[in-house]
Amino acid sequence: MVELKTPEEVSAMGVTGAFIAELLDDLASRARPGVNLLDLEMRARELIDRRGAVSCYWDYAPDFGRGPFRNVICLSVNDAVLHGLPHDYALRDGDVLTMDLAVSIDGWVADSARTIVVGRARAEDLRLIAATEEALAAGIAAARPGNRLGDISAAIDTVADAYGYRINTQFGGHGLGRTMHEDPHVANRGRAGRGMKLRPGLTLALEPWFAAGTDQIVYDPDGWTIRSADGSRTSHSEHTIAVTEGRPLILTAAG
Repeated sequence: MVELKTPEEVSAMGVTGAFIAELLDDLASRARPGVNLLDLEMRARELIDRRGAVSCYWDYAPDFGRGPFRNVICLSVNDAVLHGLPHDYALRDGDVLTMDLAVSIDGWVADSARTIVVGRARAEDLRLIAATEEALAAGIAAARPGNRLGDISAAIDTVADAYGYRINTQFGGHGLGRTMHEDPHVANRGRAGRGMKLRPGLTLALEPWFAAGTDQIVYDPDGWTIRSADGSRTSHSEHTIAVTEGRPLILTAAG
């Protein structure tokens, strides 16, 4: 069931979103060559505890994965793109790092992901990251009342096609509010003019993610970390947004 939020509830989600943006800014500033992923995990825990927030990932146990998730952030490196388990790995110069985070403050959830390059960047990695960021911006721009869910999906798909990247449809965006995953599912590929009509108060996490060379995925033995099937590098960009009477609000935008 799709639950529309009141302006006051959207504002409360914005408080959570602002905190997530600050946390991702902090981690991005620390993600340098030689820094261990576990150090970033512990920093995220520290900031979440200090704020009195609650991780949506801790004890998360969907039908995929192996046992409940026992971290507060997903950290995915290079060919890993989703649900990366923080582990004992020191970042290297040129690594592509995706940080994905969802927390709740006062019962309201926001969700965001950001991909960065650690140290010196390759042009092809910057292009891939730019593609997901542009696709996210296009999806957000389509999130206006009177449009349909397929308009968001088609906008994301159009950017991927322009860059020459293929889209995997097994994982996409979603509604959220009181919980991390609510209806509706938001595919990263779709047809304009199709699907549910968008109305003010609809809150969504939009999250285009691409691999440089494939739309196929494989899982690590940990049951969580998802990688490109061909080992090509990946990027994932995500914001929590709200549909309003006018322009959509980005609730997880950096300050």
